[in-house]
Amino acid sequence: MSGLLLENKSTVIYGGGGAIGGAVARVFAREGARVFIAGRTQAKLDAVARDIEAEGGVVETAQVDVFDQGAVEKHADVVAETAGGIDVALNAVSVMHDQGTLLADLSLDEFMRPIDGFLRTLFITSKAVARHMGGERPGVILTLSEPGAKLAVGGILGHSVSAAGKEAFSRVLAAELAPSNIRVIGIRPHAVVDAPAVGSYTKDLFAQVAAGAGQSVQEFLEGGLAQGTLLKRLPTLNEIAETAAFLASDRARTITGTIANLSAGALVD
Repeated sequence: MSGLLLENKSTVIYGGGGAIGGAVARVFAREGARVFIAGRTQAKLDAVARDIEAEGGVVETAQVDVFDQGAVEKHADVVAETAGGIDVALNAVSVMHDQGTLLADLSLDEFMRPIDGFLRTLFITSKAVARHMGGERPGVILTLSEPGAKLAVGGILGHSVSAAGKEAFSRVLAAELAPSNIRVIGIRPHAVVDAPAVGSYTKDLFAQVAAGAGQSVQEFLEGGLAQGTLLKRLPTLNEIAETAAFLASDRARTITGTIANLSAGALVD
């Protein structure tokens, strides 16, 4: 067995210019994958590509609107033709949403924004890549959710429903695609402690809640959310990326239809 987890694998990361998507792309490339990163902002994709190329990795970028089904399917077709198929895909697309507003003050649009946004792009990207996976060339589709899928706390209605929806989507899709030799696995990290430092939308996401507690976002992450976990810490971007690389590899070939809990014990399944 090769020492590289993803040697000769073709991998597609949607939202590849973001904090989590970029971290996963770098680790995938280090582990021998040919990485295709797609997203809306070319400058962010280019920054990730430079890091990968500086370490000798293979990467290609594409500016793609992941809410445009036709554009995503066209991109997946190009990737598959270029690489001879698609082995691994990750949807790391972020959708800004409300956290901290209770039902009485929450508008319908604010409630629906993460539900429609996250699930729409997850459907579009999964359908586009699944056509190019499976058979003798096993495939892996990775998804991302959050502890809000199971937490019972106020102020996260839309966020919680969207996270639960992503996890349900992953489980059902795993059942559908298993006969085609495609695994589907969800990854559920808690809020990422070092994400604000690399320009993630985490800072804006938690700004309202942190301000209500009289804290900066970083203080809220480290002193609030982290202390609510069993390990008294939050995951890092690299820890999420390393987990994704393992789950995408043949060493995890019996894992499907489940959620990898990276909440540091905020949730105990």
